[in-house]
Amino acid sequence: MSKKVKALLERDIKGRIGGIDGLAVVSPRGMNGLKNNKLRGKLHAKGMRMTVVKNTLAKRAAAGSKIDGFDKLLDGPSAIIYGNGVSIPNIARFLLDEKKADETLDLKGVFFEGEVYSGQKGVEAASKLPTREEAIANVVAALLAPGRKLGGIFKGQASIIASLIKSVEEKAKAREAAEPAAPAADAPPEAAPAAPTATA
Repeated sequence: MSKKVKALLERDIKGRIGGIDGLAVVSPRGMNGLKNNKLRGKLHAKGMRMTVVKNTLAKRAAAGSKIDGFDKLLDGPSAIIYGNGVSIPNIARFLLDEKKADETLDLKGVFFEGEVYSGQKGVEAASKLPTREEAIANVVAALLAPGRKLGGIFKGQASIIASLIKSVEEKAKAREAAEPAAPAADAPPEAAPAAPTATA
């Protein structure tokens, strides 16, 4: 392969993976045309792509990028799986599902945030990481938890106070019912009839 062709291929790989922050690596060995097309179709439907790469060119293309160092996963024939805006945990989960459907799929590993997750065990570990959306949801839940707890305390205290007030009211009503009615006050004596006045 001429230097010119290598330079073109390296530029093409760099253009594809330049903006991503993680990827997975699988072996295309043993993947016939039918399996290859089927896998690519499934990947495409989920916003992911698969590119078979020459290891030395991929290593050079990744230099200085967010995936610099992923070449530790490149051993023998390699295909990288990536997607702009697709989280690494989602890629890992997808690959594990595919592995269940096809045992011959060779998972080399995942590279994410400077960390290498080697082999199937590494892919399993990456699949358990939270996605960006899950991480945000966890942070929001953690921030809201104290408020919910405080609200629960206030709600609990309010119900206790309401119960006490009701109890006091019931006791007051019971006390009023138990007390005998007070005798009516004596009516004022009737005024004596006025004496008849003398007439002239």
